[in-house]
Amino acid sequence: MSERLALYKGKSKTVYDIGKPSELLVEFRNDATGGNGAKHAVLEEKGRVNCAFDAFIMAMLAENGIKTHWLKKVSDTEIVVRRLDMLPIECIVRNRAAGGICKRLGIERGRVFAPPIFEFFLKDDSLGDPIITEDHIFMMQLASKENLASMKVLTHRVNNILKPFFAKAGFDLVDFKLEFGYYQGELLLGDEFTLDGCRLWDIQSGEIYDKDRFRLDLGDVIQFYKKASTRLGIL
Repeated sequence: MSERLALYKGKSKTVYDIGKPSELLVEFRNDATGGNGAKHAVLEEKGRVNCAFDAFIMAMLAENGIKTHWLKKVSDTEIVVRRLDMLPIECIVRNRAAGGICKRLGIERGRVFAPPIFEFFLKDDSLGDPIITEDHIFMMQLASKENLASMKVLTHRVNNILKPFFAKAGFDLVDFKLEFGYYQGELLLGDEFTLDGCRLWDIQSGEIYDKDRFRLDLGDVIQFYKKASTRLGIL
């Protein structure tokens, strides 16, 4: 992995070309951000913990029939993935109310959604990642009707796999974000699944174990990431 070219540096990951047309290297860094990058800090061990978390979850999803970009973990902070043509769309499932939906709709935090609520967002930091409808997506020609339907079905399938898994460890999977892309014409799950992109609360105490600890200045961010990972059998 010595010969590599940085293609993209995101808020907490760097993507590298490693000389293979169908593969990329993803490095999980120690950066933590909030408010679309307005808040920033470097948290020791964050990259290592997120890399382990993502590798574990992606492998679990693959075992349960979800096709993903994940191929292998090559170091404590690096994974090799399939090179996808990513869609600029975020798929969010909400099992309970938290974050943006409470602000937008005045819903009380913690309200249970049965069935879960699904939302599309445009992945564009300059616009604040706004919520969008299927009509907006078709108008911008971002994805076909068939692929949107597949993204929604796959996101709900991921929820049905992960929600009981987290519950067994005493966690409530409040919500999470997924992103998809095309690989040789096939729609696959891409990006990551870490505590940066989901909300995880202790079922008994309601204590927060996710990135909201950083967003809300609750402290001990990585300690709680590590506690969650240990309870889940990841670390």
